[in-house]
Amino acid sequence: MDLDFPDAETLQAANGYTAGDLPRFAVARRQRDPPSVDDVDAAARDAVAAIDAFGSGDDALPAGAEVAVTAGSRGIHDMPAVLSAAVDELQERGYEPFVLPAMGSHGGATADGQVETLDALGITEDRLGCQIRSSMAVEAVGKDAMEKDVYAAEDALDADGVLLANRIKPHTDFRGDVESGLSKMAVIGLGKHRGAESLHNAAIATDFADVIADRMDVLLAETPIVGGIALVENAADRAAHVEGVDAADIPDREPELLATAEELFATLPVDQLDLLIVDETGKDKSGTGMDTNVLGRYDFHGEPEPETPEITRVYARSLTAPSHGNALGVGLADLVHRELVADIDFADTYVNIATSGEPRRAKLPLVVPDDETALLLSCSMTGVADPSELRVARIPSTMDPDTLVVSEPVAAELREREDVDVGLLRSLAFEDGELPTEPY
Repeated sequence: MDLDFPDAETLQAANGYTAGDLPRFAVARRQRDPPSVDDVDAAARDAVAAIDAFGSGDDALPAGAEVAVTAGSRGIHDMPAVLSAAVDELQERGYEPFVLPAMGSHGGATADGQVETLDALGITEDRLGCQIRSSMAVEAVGKDAMEKDVYAAEDALDADGVLLANRIKPHTDFRGDVESGLSKMAVIGLGKHRGAESLHNAAIATDFADVIADRMDVLLAETPIVGGIALVENAADRAAHVEGVDAADIPDREPELLATAEELFATLPVDQLDLLIVDETGKDKSGTGMDTNVLGRYDFHGEPEPETPEITRVYARSLTAPSHGNALGVGLADLVHRELVADIDFADTYVNIATSGEPRRAKLPLVVPDDETALLLSCSMTGVADPSELRVARIPSTMDPDTLVVSEPVAAELREREDVDVGLLRSLAFEDGELPTEPY
C-alpha cells in the first residue's frame, strides 16, 4: 500500500508562517589545522611492515601464505588507498592477500550485497589487485563470558592470517575503552550477520564495550588474526595517523588510539540549535546514517543521552546512493524529506535494524514534501516564539560539521570566534520549495 503524504499547501497552512518570517542565513566555515598523513600509501606499507607476522622472525608467516584483509562498509576517505597499498606490500613480501568484506549485516546481509557495498566505496578487485571473497558463512569458534557463541567468517578461518583494517573513532551507540575500531571489526565484521546480531543482542543486556572486549579475546585465541592496520582521521576526514598493531597488542593499544581519535573528532562549532538540517544521511556517512556524536542524541537502549550539543529538531534531506536504500538511523531525525523516504529499501533497513537491536532508529519521522515546508513547520516545533530568532544550521552531512549555513542568531555567535569565518547574511531563496543545492 502506497502512503499518501500531505502536500506543502496543507502542511504550511498548519501554522500560517511564510518564508518571509524566517531569519537570514550566512555561510560559515570553521578553520582547523589538523595533523595529517602526507603519504597514505607509504604509511599503510609501513603499517604492514610493523606487524611481526609479515617480518622475518620466528612468528612470520611463510611465503605463499594466504592473508585475509578486512574491508568495512563505512565511507572512510583514505581506506581504499590503505587497503590497496597493504595488498601491494603483502604481495611484494611473497604473500597471497585477498580482501574480505567485514561488515556484519550490511549490504542486505548477502554476499553479493556486501561486494556491491564495497564497490560503491571504491573498493574493487581492479583497484586492489586481488580477489574479494564474499560469503556469509560463519562458524562458532568459542563462548563469551555469558556462554554465548562467538562467530567468525569461514573465509577468515580458512586463511593463514587475518589482517584487520579499520578506522578508530568514537562509536555512535556507546562509550567505553573500545568503541569503533579493530576489535569491533573483528567481532561484528568477521562475525557477519550471525555475529553482528548476537553481539548487539548481548550488548542490550549488558555493557557494549565489555562484550566487544570479551569476544575479541576469544577471536584472538581461536582465529588466525595476526594484527591490524589502525587509521585515525582528523576533523577533515583525512588520515591523521596510520599504524600497524600486532594482534597481542590490540587490546592495550586500541584504547590509546581511541583517545587520540576523540581529540581530533569533528563536531559542530555551536552547542545549541533549534533545528539542524542534514543534507545527506547514509551508511557511508555513519553506521547510524547520521553520527550521533554530532547530533547529540544516541536514542539507544540503556545509553544515557549526551549533554551537548543540544539540538531540538533534526531534518534529514536525502539518502546517499552507496547506502543502497539502507536508512538505518532515519528515526534519529524529527523531519525527513519525502524523496529520502522514496529511496528507502525497507527490507535492507529492517535487516540491519534487527541485527543492531534498536528499532527506534527505524521509525519514520514526519515526512515533508520540500525544504520550505520543513523550515516553516519547525517554527511550531522548537519552542521559539519569533521565527526570526530560530537557531538553525545546515550541514552537508555529519562527516562535515565544519561547513555550515547558519541563521542570523547563530551567525552572530560564530562571528565572535577566531576559528570560524562567517559570510554575508542573505534571505533564503527557495526554488520550487527546495534549498539551493550548492550553498556552501
